[in-house]
Amino acid sequence: MGKMSVNLCGIELDNPVIPASGTYGFGYEFAELYDINMLGTFSFKGTTKDPRFGNPTPRIAECPMGMINSVGLQNPGVEKVISEELPKLKKCFNKPVMANVSGFSVDEYVYTCEKLDKCEQVGWLEVNVSCPNVHGGGMSFGTSPEAAAEVTRAVKKVTTKPVIIKLSPNVTDIVSIAKACEDAGADGISLINTLLGMRIDLKTRRPVIANKMGGFSGSAIFPVAVRMVYQVANAVKIPVVGMGGVSSAEDVIEMMLAGATAVEVGAANLINPYACKEIIEDLPRVMEKYRIDDLTDIIGGVK
Repeated sequence: MGKMSVNLCGIELDNPVIPASGTYGFGYEFAELYDINMLGTFSFKGTTKDPRFGNPTPRIAECPMGMINSVGLQNPGVEKVISEELPKLKKCFNKPVMANVSGFSVDEYVYTCEKLDKCEQVGWLEVNVSCPNVHGGGMSFGTSPEAAAEVTRAVKKVTTKPVIIKLSPNVTDIVSIAKACEDAGADGISLINTLLGMRIDLKTRRPVIANKMGGFSGSAIFPVAVRMVYQVANAVKIPVVGMGGVSSAEDVIEMMLAGATAVEVGAANLINPYACKEIIEDLPRVMEKYRIDDLTDIIGGVK
């Protein structure tokens, strides 16, 4: 069998498959279905400084080859994540976990990252800069190189663990934002977050989602994700974590050829809770089919 392990920001993963934040809870829910220690790691539910109930319902709209969600970062807040969720996870997961962090101001990002950085279980901080900047008119931190770099610099000052900045695809030039994060000290980049989408109910002539618009994910966005991963991986020298519509072992290989060191699986977990398990189990077959002896060798290997 070929070598499936990869190194992400100095930490060895048994394989490159990582369930994406928001689709895997805090892990222990899935541990009731299978041994989640088979994962490379996983990114737990987006965590904010304070508890959040989330957006009004309905929050989910189905689409061909995808879905729109507007959950609104529902989470118990960083204090309870540390005191309640992580101890539960420790009982069923013995690897470093990726902490996904969201915030509505630079100070909130700093507070939450500093708290989670001190947790022994946390291996990486995945900082989601797709949140609206409440002090900047509501525009996402991730829509401007300057704002993304500001968050990166501030978080790096209070952390010791690798910081991976998660970028939004809802921009015209993702490369400039990725490079700004790298220059500000980011240890890695993850992309893409969801695209902005909308559905309308023909009977009521109203938006299906209470928030009107939400994040579009699923296999329909895979080609966009591959393109952006390729562009960013060719522009920065730090590792890239690719995601967006990944639903098979073949997709993992394609993302890695585009330049991803590791690959996150999102919406597929909501359709099939065994998605990551099946992808990992199928990777050796796909590696053999395409004559791949070591996954590290194919990172950025597109010709």
